[in-house]
Amino acid sequence: MSSILIQGGTVVTASGTLDADVLVHGEKIASVLGRLPDETTSVFADRVIDATGKYVLPGGIDAHTHMEMPFGGTFSVDTFETGTRAAAWGGTTTIIDFAVQAKGTSLLATLDKWHAKADGNCAIDYGFHMIVSDVNDSSLKEMDACIAAGVNSFKMFMAYPGVFYATDGEILLAMQQASRSGATVMMHAENGIAIDQLVAQAIAAGRTDPVNHALTRPPELEGEATSRAITLAKVADCPLYIVHLSASQALAAVAEARDAGQNVFAETCPQYLYLSIDDLARPDFEGAKFVASPPLRPKEHQDSLWRGLRTNDLSVVSTDHCPFCFKDGKELGRGDFSKIPNGMPGVEHRMDLLHAGVVAGEISLPRWVEVASTTPARMFGLYPRKGVIAAGSDADIVVYDPAARQTLSAATHHMNVDYSAYEGMQLTGQVVTTLSRGRVVISGGEYLGSTGHGRFLARGLNQYLV
Repeated sequence: MSSILIQGGTVVTASGTLDADVLVHGEKIASVLGRLPDETTSVFADRVIDATGKYVLPGGIDAHTHMEMPFGGTFSVDTFETGTRAAAWGGTTTIIDFAVQAKGTSLLATLDKWHAKADGNCAIDYGFHMIVSDVNDSSLKEMDACIAAGVNSFKMFMAYPGVFYATDGEILLAMQQASRSGATVMMHAENGIAIDQLVAQAIAAGRTDPVNHALTRPPELEGEATSRAITLAKVADCPLYIVHLSASQALAAVAEARDAGQNVFAETCPQYLYLSIDDLARPDFEGAKFVASPPLRPKEHQDSLWRGLRTNDLSVVSTDHCPFCFKDGKELGRGDFSKIPNGMPGVEHRMDLLHAGVVAGEISLPRWVEVASTTPARMFGLYPRKGVIAAGSDADIVVYDPAARQTLSAATHHMNVDYSAYEGMQLTGQVVTTLSRGRVVISGGEYLGSTGHGRFLARGLNQYLV
């Protein structure tokens, strides 16, 4: 069993920073040590990684990705192989992807299908959430079988009528079933019925450019749906997790519920912190690159989201990574914005974009680690195996240079998509080394990992429930 000593760095955890060395034996962290004299390192380890002047972080956990996801007659272009490799480049060592139940199919058959996609193809560890799009007696019973199989979070949609949409009654039934076991229901909270009317009106009036994607999905309808989901969860006594929250109205509803002691949690995504409706309005169909749901909002929402991260009304930052190429993908919606595949690339740059928030004074160093790693681990039943640098935890470790400069670009990223949502953005901070379960997968600008190294993670329940 080989050993690695990460020496000279500043260990950053959700609770603070520590000048310490980290000893790895095999796949686990053996100990977090006081500074060792250089002449003794060979006694402790087969290999030494010099982290002087750098941060040593627990590997990032992206709790919301969509690899190889079917949508609108096409698929997101990152496979489990390419997507997890790109994640490792950006310091993410665990993803939780979504198995997508199609109407008329079973949850367990869906889970088997997603296992077949991911098994043997991932560069880092992975888990699954289950999308429940067909609520009936059979699928409700199968929720418990999914939990036994290590999948205990179930996503539902108040949007996309005819595809994923669930009625309030169906949502209530699923929440009641989840409540019996303590499972968490995740909610895409937008009023899809009203949105469809606004979309039809816009197209009939000839308003077909990409910016209309945002104009027909106003923040008020995200706020309304979020409030409704919170009410249904209260009636069912079910833990609720609002995915990809983008609007201050939705955040206000979450904050009110949390202040009242309800088990309500929410995530946001880097695109909502940095991009805006102005990007959707770019000329010559360029705005199509930024079509995702919920849509990018006016810039004034960004301050609310950063504040929500500081106050913990927003607990997690995930990416909702769901990339479609501009050519032959986004272009399907030329002349009709409603046909643009919904989704944006981002799994590679989440840690960097959040570090930019540290540099700008929006969040603290410990809070960066908390929202990107430790809280996702606790929220989705992976802690303390993941999300912390401590003896006995998996050696998912990132050495991060806070002084490095990088420019984000499609020419240099590793995601399998032909554009960057952050093209030309200059950032301070970059991953130097990524370890996944004790194996160095990124080092010095090289990918050293291998397809199939990543393992499926059976998860426990949400550890924040009161």
